[in-house]
Amino acid sequence: MSGAAAGGEGRSGDSPAGRWARWKLLALGLLSASSVLAAAPAAQAMSREEKRRLGSQVLEMFDHAYSNYMEHAYPADELMPLTCRGRIRGQEPSRGDVDDALGKFSLTLIDTLDTLVVLNKTKEFEDAVKKVIKDVNLDNDIVVSVFETNIRVLGGLLGGHSLAIMLKEKGEAMQWYNEELLHMAKQLGYKLLPAFNTTSGLPYPRVNLKFGVRSPEARTGTETDTCTACAGTLILEFAALSRFTGASVFEEYARKALDFLWEKRQRSSNLVGVTINIHTGDWVRKDSGVGAGIDSYYEYLLKAYVLLGDDSFLERFNTHYDAIMRYISQPPLLLDVHIHKPMLNARTWMDSLLAFFPGLQVLKGDIRPAIETHEMLYQVIKKHNFLPEAFTTDFRVHWAQHPLRPEFAESTYFLYKATGDPYYLEVGKTLIENLNKYARVPCGFAAMKDVRTGSHEDRMDSFFLAEMFKYLYLLFADKEDLTFDIEDYIFTTEAHLLPLWLSTTNQTAPRKNITTEYTELDDSNFDWTCPNTQILFPNDPMYAQSIREPLKNVVDKSCPRGVSRAEESFGSGPKPPLRARDFMASNPEHLEILKKMGVSLIHLKDGRVQLVQHAIQAASSLDAEDGLRFMQEMIELSSQQQKEQQLPPRAVQIVSHPFFGRVVLTAGPAQFGMDLSKHKSGTRGFVVVSKPYNGCSEITNPEALKEKIALMQRGQCMFAEKARNIQKAGAIGGIVIDDNEGSSSDTAPLFQMAGDGKNTDDITIPMLFLFSKEGSIILDAIQEYEVVEVLLSDKAKDRDLEMESVDQKSSDNDSQNQRSEEISANLNFVSQHSEEEEEEEEGGGGGGGSGLNSPAELSGDSISLENQDSCAPKPQEAGSSQTSELDNYPEEQSKTESDSNPSNTWDNKGQSMESILADWNEDIEAFEMMEKDEL
Repeated sequence: MSGAAAGGEGRSGDSPAGRWARWKLLALGLLSASSVLAAAPAAQAMSREEKRRLGSQVLEMFDHAYSNYMEHAYPADELMPLTCRGRIRGQEPSRGDVDDALGKFSLTLIDTLDTLVVLNKTKEFEDAVKKVIKDVNLDNDIVVSVFETNIRVLGGLLGGHSLAIMLKEKGEAMQWYNEELLHMAKQLGYKLLPAFNTTSGLPYPRVNLKFGVRSPEARTGTETDTCTACAGTLILEFAALSRFTGASVFEEYARKALDFLWEKRQRSSNLVGVTINIHTGDWVRKDSGVGAGIDSYYEYLLKAYVLLGDDSFLERFNTHYDAIMRYISQPPLLLDVHIHKPMLNARTWMDSLLAFFPGLQVLKGDIRPAIETHEMLYQVIKKHNFLPEAFTTDFRVHWAQHPLRPEFAESTYFLYKATGDPYYLEVGKTLIENLNKYARVPCGFAAMKDVRTGSHEDRMDSFFLAEMFKYLYLLFADKEDLTFDIEDYIFTTEAHLLPLWLSTTNQTAPRKNITTEYTELDDSNFDWTCPNTQILFPNDPMYAQSIREPLKNVVDKSCPRGVSRAEESFGSGPKPPLRARDFMASNPEHLEILKKMGVSLIHLKDGRVQLVQHAIQAASSLDAEDGLRFMQEMIELSSQQQKEQQLPPRAVQIVSHPFFGRVVLTAGPAQFGMDLSKHKSGTRGFVVVSKPYNGCSEITNPEALKEKIALMQRGQCMFAEKARNIQKAGAIGGIVIDDNEGSSSDTAPLFQMAGDGKNTDDITIPMLFLFSKEGSIILDAIQEYEVVEVLLSDKAKDRDLEMESVDQKSSDNDSQNQRSEEISANLNFVSQHSEEEEEEEEGGGGGGGSGLNSPAELSGDSISLENQDSCAPKPQEAGSSQTSELDNYPEEQSKTESDSNPSNTWDNKGQSMESILADWNEDIEAFEMMEKDEL
């Protein structure tokens, strides 16, 4: 994606040359703005030497990731950087929908092709193209995601072809190339076409590369729903394939899907939902935002106009953009809303995929909100080192993973292109430092399983090589550093490069503009010319900084916004509905409002209050609807408070040679002993296996355990008893390893070790729990290196860089052999267990969801107290269904296995929720689907 340049042409009466000039201007970026801001004293200009140093560092980081993929993973689709091997679908535990991107077609290599050219690695590009032509098979009997295969594989082949013919024309390389990549792209395009065999023209979400859809051999084609982005992010690749080959069928299918989505938008709000039925066109999920499930649909509308010159795409984008800025944008936040009631927010958290949106706003030419949202995201990154997969409106972690997504780097690059502000170079420098400091491992870069603890996941997605290094390198590169003019290309959503000259090549037959059939458009509302940078930056060198400054402390100190737009809209008229966070059981006015909404309140003997809603008792249908939302918010709020009472996960970090802190194992905490969150330095020591290994009787090797951290096996006795035994022997900490061989945080929730029902104040050492797979990493390290030192802490600490540097000089020749041992364990989900007798343990290890049964049982006082000082914005929020959140994100679940009842689990609240909300089926469908984002 690129920004819009100053000046431009009108739309009417354009010749092909005139349209070409306008599209090129749109792709050029707001480069002239850099001269406006060059004199800004607040952002010290980065020296050319520093920019070159950082650019070289990006190249070294890319080499580290790419070479390890080629050495340890190719021809597999992706690299598993912790275990230094390839991820081959079917040979690793299934990760669900995430694995639909893998098709046994060397995904990472194809996705990386044009990155090699951008980074001036022409020889490596030529070698890679030869490998793709020789080795890649696109006829595998495997079910893949249409969306992912399109943007990564088809886009990768087309991007590679675009730059291959560019190099060939320049006579510098690829003289042997004969459009082999394009032939493969066309083959793949035809393999994707069976997915479009629906009455609506929206594609099935998955297709079998060999057998298509719906046949018995295909094992797919029975789905009914797809996400808006999945169906609406095809036009660039499919149109480019048609323009390159002359086969118009691809562009026609992609246009038909976009036309259908436009027709099905919610007419009063001009918003689209997240999930749609591919046969009926009914919205399945009626929440709308700019993040997961919708994001690239908006992106491709605007970019389709830039690449193809069809005004209808710009008209649609402008219509949607007006709705986004009217309802979803609540600067600096971007919050999902209901498409039918867009003044009501659908949730109180944001997902990380929306980080692309400031970059899209640059292309639109709307710079102020782009700067605001980008700065808010940067403040979140500075707090957590990476952007969590989702975070709340008060900037707490909602989903803690970070799979090394590139969207924030993308927006950083385009904001720098638009403003020339060296501040964004410093932002890029921070991204580089964090990647090297926290994500770099010997075999590549590992995704973060939890940004709070710094634990890793054995995952390096192809988009990391396709996008992250491309944007970071371009951020620091000068024009002369590139072998070609990047402004002659447009970026797809996967950052693949398509040439702008496609706009005048093999154009499809003129089409009727269906956009104006469905809406009356006022052209005065739309920008038909490229914005002038003097308007965007009115001769004020402090422009960008003046926008950022109020947001500097938004995460840690001040509230990001005041009165919500919805609250303002009420003015002196009717009061907004009562919010769950504001409710106080002792407030008579609140009780009266509850009664009006059909909500009954019952005081329980233990001080809690029980809330029950009966829609038929509400004063009106609108009041009943408010009551439904109030109950949903109350359930979500109560569940959040319960989650906050759970102890967070802890970290076991191997700090001795040759690991030096690069290996972080996520551990379950104990409800007794030292609270590591209050001892920031943690407990550091060498590990020794206790004798007996179960730690259930007096320790027979106290001399070995003294001032050491004891390793014990789970079983035979209570956790607290183990702790007392090793503490008596002089140990300074303990690690309990699961006795269930093969157990792993990949497939099971971690848990908290509960006490023994007695006073445990006598236990003063820290105790942590590891599953068998994670524990084996330490045991294997002891076997190979004999002396292993670990750090027990609340989160991973900085690596011992000095010792690592010294050791690196002395052990370069051995480093290759040690790579396979340098493994980080995955963080999974926290639940609580108490250790019982061996036979009781075996009988009581069941899973189970958590949550409140409805009617909601809550403490009114605690709710109001929790939220009086909240810094969260206060839009009209209709909380999303807690049932669906818990069902789909087990990391937010927890279960306690008490000493007296090892099989005790919390009841599932799904059916009782349905009984409460039975009178409001349409809204319930939206609520229940609210949090089923496929991030």
